[in-house]
Amino acid sequence: MSHHKRKEEVYNFLLETAKELSKKKLGALIVIAPKNKFKGIYEPLYPQVIAKQKIFKKGAKQLILKLAELDGAFLITDEGTLVAFGARIKKSKALHGYGTKHAAAVGITSHIKNSSAILVSEETNWIKIFKNGQIVLQMDSSKTPKSVMHKAILFLTDNDTTLLATAGVSAAIVGFIPMVIISGAYLTIKTASGIIKKSLKH
Repeated sequence: MSHHKRKEEVYNFLLETAKELSKKKLGALIVIAPKNKFKGIYEPLYPQVIAKQKIFKKGAKQLILKLAELDGAFLITDEGTLVAFGARIKKSKALHGYGTKHAAAVGITSHIKNSSAILVSEETNWIKIFKNGQIVLQMDSSKTPKSVMHKAILFLTDNDTTLLATAGVSAAIVGFIPMVIISGAYLTIKTASGIIKKSLKH
């Protein structure tokens, strides 16, 4: 399997896991980055007895759901290897009005090129995805149509803007990547010039 295809599978698996965490009203921070990029940017809060495990192994999702109850972040390579859990991120950057998980997500995605952070809020039950120190996508825990989920993953892994085209937004006209919100049967795009809402129902 190509690295690119495996990366898409990793994002799909982790977004589905994030939705399950959200439904259980559990908070979590999951950082995804190329291998060997985590060195020196975190310290483990717990003994790393299951580090270097593949997230696709049988029972891995249940383990992640359980470990999410601990403090700290999950660090996972974009090939699907668990580098650490319960990790304190050393590279944090405050996001006004938000707490330490948001600061860690902003800081680490600003620091590591081609990284992403998936933050599940236990207060609001929303999932936020960070890239380059910014929130680029938000989702709720409701089921997302497979075709939309696939476009969301391409948006995150390749900066593919077909998801924006679904809502009638041209990235060339917008000039930057706006924030995408997927909630239930609706896709909302926040741009500099306003908000575009599109029904996903066929």
